Amino acid sequence: MMLLDRIRGFIRAHDLAGPETRVVVALSGGSDSMALAHLMRELELRGELRFAGCAHLNHTLRSAADHDERFSATAAGGLGRPFVSERADVADIARREARSLEDAARSARYEFLERACAQLGGDVVALGHTRDDQAETFLLRLVRGAGPRGLGAMHPRNGRFIRPLLDCRRYELREYLAASQITYVDDESNRDVSIPRNRIRAELMPLLESRFNPRIVETLAAEAAIAREDWQWMEAAAEDATEANEDREPGTWRFDVAGLRAVHPALRRIVVWRAMREAGGGRPISFEHVTAALQLVDKKEVSAAREDGRGARGFSRASKSIDLPGQRVQRIGSQLVLTSRPLGAASSRAARAKLFCYPLSIPGEVQVAEAGVTVTAEAMAAGARPPTAASPDPQSVAIVRSDRCPGPLWVRNRRPGDLFRPAGMTGHKKLQDFFVDRKVLRQRRDAVPIVVDADDRIVWIAGYGIDEEFRATDAAQAVIILRLKVLGGPA
Repeated sequence: MMLLDRIRGFIRAHDLAGPETRVVVALSGGSDSMALAHLMRELELRGELRFAGCAHLNHTLRSAADHDERFSATAAGGLGRPFVSERADVADIARREARSLEDAARSARYEFLERACAQLGGDVVALGHTRDDQAETFLLRLVRGAGPRGLGAMHPRNGRFIRPLLDCRRYELREYLAASQITYVDDESNRDVSIPRNRIRAELMPLLESRFNPRIVETLAAEAAIAREDWQWMEAAAEDATEANEDREPGTWRFDVAGLRAVHPALRRIVVWRAMREAGGGRPISFEHVTAALQLVDKKEVSAAREDGRGARGFSRASKSIDLPGQRVQRIGSQLVLTSRPLGAASSRAARAKLFCYPLSIPGEVQVAEAGVTVTAEAMAAGARPPTAASPDPQSVAIVRSDRCPGPLWVRNRRPGDLFRPAGMTGHKKLQDFFVDRKVLRQRRDAVPIVVDADDRIVWIAGYGIDEEFRATDAAQAVIILRLKVLGGPA
């Protein structure tokens, strides 16, 4: 039981789940996911969490894919858990969208798991990634040229997705399965060394382990953890530096050059990179792009450069204006100015231009023009909850306890110092960190409607999640049903 104890400790250390957290297991039928499913059942028996069900996506890429789906369904049945599956023509998706098979499969899988989690009434989705996967991801990103953000590899928690086995070796899980006489399927595509991850697993990792460091997996996993912590600190510091030096207008980012110069170069690069990613509408921003923009910050370097001087990858160091993906970057007097070119960027930035706060009566409805949505509230007596509300769509419906918020409700956008306790977690986190975890774009965060009670406590981040304190856990409880609808959308 040492393995189970270690997993339990990892879950607690990273606040991945609690006794009331409903966990959906992503079940492929392979050794890691089968071990994950059985270990989650054992943790449920010990009161550590609630095992809500299993989810399987058939990528239709292999001849054995249908067999693996049937195997996974049988395994879920043997565990006495609900099973949800879908089929996706990943090869067709990759062709239509001009993407790699791996990228198309990953996107399809995560989109499906979000749907399956809602269908099964889950709070989180557990993935079977191990310490070996972490080390392989670190190496894969290293050879592709990642910085601390990429080298942080896989996080124990990323929004709705958790990785309870990230502190376990793959061989430990297989030993557990063998000892418990649990069977699993073998994905033959894992032996295809034309796939970069498989090549690292089959060729580079054994070489490093035999010739350089027999504990290379542990070393690389530790390096990933260090990089992740470094990035989290740098990102928080960069956020503070951004707030101190950035002046925003719709479609325009202005930075005080003197303020940027006062910031450590590593943070300065992150501040500018983040703004460039937003200004570029999600277009890839490279090291060379950021370097070219930073050259404009150093006025002495710019003015002293020869007219034919060249900067990073062909960008003119003498120029005070450069065109980069989706934006123009200019040095205007004492400011560095980024101007976005994508259509629609101005309207999304305008949503951040002012604060809003509207009263929401019960029952009642309020239009939030800044976000382009309507929020409604409906009271429901104890025991009167309709079956359709038992497992709501977490993106558009929230069922909250009326006894926890008896006073008036308000709908507002975020404020400095906001704290939120995501469903299933034991501790609070900053709303800013929650948005980062859920990958909510910075230019959208001020437009997210937030329902708060009379004491200004967050009840529901509309479209993202309920605070644990207000979550209804008993069908017999009196509740308030909150709904989010896009203005002009279907009734």
